[in-house]
Amino acid sequence: MVTELRNNRMFIYLAVLVISSTMGLYVWRTLFDNFAVHIVNLEGKHVGILQSVRELPGFLALLVVYVLLFIKEHRLSALSILLLGLGVSLTGLLPTFSGMIFTTLLMSFGFHYFETTNQSLTLQYFDKQTAPLVFGRLRSYAAASNIAASALILLFAAHLEYKTLYLLFGCMVVVSALWAFTQNPTDKDLVPQKKEMVFKKNYWLYYCLTFMAGARRQIFIAFAVFLLVKKFDFSVQEVAALFLLNNLINYFLSPYIGKCIVRYGERTILSIEYGALIIIFLCYATIDNKIAVALLYIFDHIFFNFAIAIKTFFQKIADPSDIAPSMAVGFTINHIAAVVLPVVGGIIWMIDYRIVFVLGAILGFGSLILVQFIPAQLKKMQNGTN
Repeated sequence: MVTELRNNRMFIYLAVLVISSTMGLYVWRTLFDNFAVHIVNLEGKHVGILQSVRELPGFLALLVVYVLLFIKEHRLSALSILLLGLGVSLTGLLPTFSGMIFTTLLMSFGFHYFETTNQSLTLQYFDKQTAPLVFGRLRSYAAASNIAASALILLFAAHLEYKTLYLLFGCMVVVSALWAFTQNPTDKDLVPQKKEMVFKKNYWLYYCLTFMAGARRQIFIAFAVFLLVKKFDFSVQEVAALFLLNNLINYFLSPYIGKCIVRYGERTILSIEYGALIIIFLCYATIDNKIAVALLYIFDHIFFNFAIAIKTFFQKIADPSDIAPSMAVGFTINHIAAVVLPVVGGIIWMIDYRIVFVLGAILGFGSLILVQFIPAQLKKMQNGTN
């Protein structure tokens, strides 16, 4: 299977762009909290606003449907990576709150629009048995690129300024985008995708799971690392070392997550994820030990990868021509809570940071209930009532 994937043009194309996209976002996130706290002198409310701004392009991902009227989907992927690289490159050159708003928007439009097309192309080009394996393999490659980025950050962080680090990694992403513009990995025999918004009542569970995943994800992204830096005083090097260990684990584990989805099904995998997350978020709110909270972050990220089962579940119930527009709509739904939650969470943080993580546990419990409806949805599809 691995050999077949490595000879697949679309897989190679997506692999290169996934590595670049993940590395760009990874570097931005690794440096972000220390850059925001120590260089730009931001507080929790500012971080919350920036995280909401970062999610606005995800909220506008449904516009991808209309962009695809003018540009092919794989070309939009390349253009998105270019925007991401430019956003990362400029971050260190604009060390103000307003400057960070601009570069965050630029980077985020690139990242979110690529993620929309990446997921769409993966579900279109690979069948239901192969897609989970592809998602797992791509996550593994992304982790490998982050390991390399972590090593470079650890090596250069003490010697280079933030602006140099951002510029260095941003330019690497730009180069990969320029390469992608020279490629054409498409298949003309593929099922044509609808060029309009798609909302179907039979997709209600996918919409609900996507919404809840977006809310839970924001607590992880916006406040988990901020907790490490603000409360436990993690340095850039310590955050980078934690990310390095995290990605080493995920490099080996991610392909097995895809295999487990194929073997055990989406309900089982997602039930494990949300059951574990309830415990993890409650521990975030109560543990007062630096090593323990670092371990929590690692487990949090491991279970975060289980969410690919939401996409493979959708592939099983969807009309093949609905995939591209539905991925765009799904990204918007995923980011409805993401636009609001960081700002609200930032305000709550000023009252008591523990409330933010208790909220995450509540969201995990809601998702755990929802995933129990997956077998019924699959049965409807098999009976031809979807």
